Amino acid sequence: MAVLFISDLHLSSNRPGINQVFFQFLRERALRAPDLYILGDLFEYWAGDDDIGDPFNAQVVAALAECARGGTRILVMHGNRDFLFGPAFARASGARLVDDPVVLDLFGKKTVLTHGDALCTDDREYQAFRAEVRSESWKRAFLAQPLPERKRRIAALRARSEIEKKRKPAEIMDVNAGAVESLLRAHGYPRLIHGHTHRPARHEHRVDGRVCERWVLPDWYESGGVLVCDEKGCRAEKL
Repeated sequence: MAVLFISDLHLSSNRPGINQVFFQFLRERALRAPDLYILGDLFEYWAGDDDIGDPFNAQVVAALAECARGGTRILVMHGNRDFLFGPAFARASGARLVDDPVVLDLFGKKTVLTHGDALCTDDREYQAFRAEVRSESWKRAFLAQPLPERKRRIAALRARSEIEKKRKPAEIMDVNAGAVESLLRAHGYPRLIHGHTHRPARHEHRVDGRVCERWVLPDWYESGGVLVCDEKGCRAEKL
């Protein structure tokens, strides 16, 4: 049975078409898999676990829980949009939160999973911002604010991010080859699977004479996409 990997769905109430693709995916394709890994950015944003009661958020969480009750193990990694997932989200959805990166034995092949944003080291402004908002002190202070204020601040940050992306060279928003090779070297030259960059592809890296494959997961803006891995290897499928 194949293990499934998805990321960068950016689900929101403003995109009903792709939401239905996701719900159907959970009811059908995901239920036939032992494990489903969601490698970050499941939601367009997550303001905190106290927002589970939002009607759209509740719908997504309920769909995940139904899939989990059907026997699929759901493992969720924080992305740059939903790094505020906490234990209440995990309990309600039936998912397990996993570290970034995480290493697993995938049908006998050592495989490293990461969201991917930590590999974009050429974008120094983003890395400084990432370090700030991932700190425990920042998260505590942010989550202490009223939910409406958190949503207002998130909207302002997203607007600023869109402006900054337009002025940045496209190449600095991709992964840095040296950062990728360092990660592969540190973990014993495994296979690497990540998202974040929205540039789906299969790459080969030669590191210290070893050939390592790197799979980049697609976003779900135009259509859904999943990486399917079994004993024969990995293959990308559109939904």
